[in-house]
Amino acid sequence: MLVVAVLLFALSSGVTSLDKLNMCMDAKHHKVEPGPEGQLYSQCAPWKDNACCTANTSQEAHEDHSYLYNFNWNHCGPMREECKRHFIQDTCFYECSPHLGPWIQQVDQSWRKERILNVPLCKEDCESWWNDCKNDFTCKSDWHTGWNWTKDGNKCPSESKCRKWTEVFPTAKDMCEKIWSNSYLYTDLNKTSGLCMQMWFDGPNPNKKVAEYYLENAQHRHTFTPITLIFLTVSTFFVTMLSD
Repeated sequence: MLVVAVLLFALSSGVTSLDKLNMCMDAKHHKVEPGPEGQLYSQCAPWKDNACCTANTSQEAHEDHSYLYNFNWNHCGPMREECKRHFIQDTCFYECSPHLGPWIQQVDQSWRKERILNVPLCKEDCESWWNDCKNDFTCKSDWHTGWNWTKDGNKCPSESKCRKWTEVFPTAKDMCEKIWSNSYLYTDLNKTSGLCMQMWFDGPNPNKKVAEYYLENAQHRHTFTPITLIFLTVSTFFVTMLSD
């Protein structure tokens, strides 16, 4: 019976791993399961073959004051279009990606039950995001918390002041890691490495293979493989039988 139990455990572990390669977060606007969405809007279109977002969510991701989170990009004056397009892409990535499983963590928040933590972003995406926003202004380094919320969206806290982007975020690393409470991890990895997640891509989604790499390496570092578990259990079983 013990061997059967271990075999069942190994099988269930394998299923869990597969789920983490194709899953949606338990969050405010995410679908329960990923699937095709043929009508995803504009910058969210690369995820249309397999998405955790709906067409309506993808459209709202492009609005300045959308119903998604009522977040005001223009809290320190109008955000330039070259900067805003990165935040639109960031929203598409967050809402639509079905391959964020290795970095999904449980949280106790009113608007979501899960979040992402330390998703390794490709260097090009972080650097271009920061470069295109460096002439804009903001009043906070962590955009998840601490705002003065009104019916018109988020306002800067009274004790803060608007400063140039590069004062708040001196480097691309500062911005990518701080702006959404460590949702992202800055890396020196290029897109050609296959070891970092891409916000911007054309054609087939390259991020599934990246997620698979991190999931497999995490399992190798922290757990026995199912085969090893079976071997150890069977060995213990026979040793016990022989000693009786």
